[in-house]
Amino acid sequence: MMQGHYAPSARPAPQPANRPIPPAALEALTDALASEKKLVDDLIDVILRQRQAVAVDDLQAVDDSVFATHRLLLTLGEARKRRRSINRLLGYEEDLGVRQLGDVLGTQMTPRLRAQRDDLQHAARRLTTEIDINRRILREALAHSESYVRAMRGVPDRTEGYGMTGVPSVVTPGTTLFSRTA
Repeated sequence: MMQGHYAPSARPAPQPANRPIPPAALEALTDALASEKKLVDDLIDVILRQRQAVAVDDLQAVDDSVFATHRLLLTLGEARKRRRSINRLLGYEEDLGVRQLGDVLGTQMTPRLRAQRDDLQHAARRLTTEIDINRRILREALAHSESYVRAMRGVPDRTEGYGMTGVPSVVTPGTTLFSRTA
């Protein structure tokens, strides 16, 4: 056994294009990135509407936002398939990430393509931030809802117990409202 040598777990970095890429292919890739960015922006709008709906206890709007999110995620998946097809057409791996475009296209990367790539990456980071905020808000709303239900039922404050898995679960006299093991 040779010490100090190991099999790399990551794929090698994509190599720059050795051949000219047709301008139409670069334009198609630019358009694909613009479409994805538009869908991510739409998803951000839905996430913000969902946050507002939670703030005013509008359950119908929350439900509508869940449906809209699902629809947008399906459409975004189709847009990514389109981009993967273009990657394959260009002679690259389907799952070539947008971060790697500058590396593989080199000097053939157009300013517009670079701008669309950067805009998509920025929108994706913003979406991640907004989702994290909504996740925290929804957790708090669930916790407050749990307290409200307990108060309405006249159940004393909860005490923490541990289930069979060792994970804390809510234990009240005679009733378990929510299991924390799921």
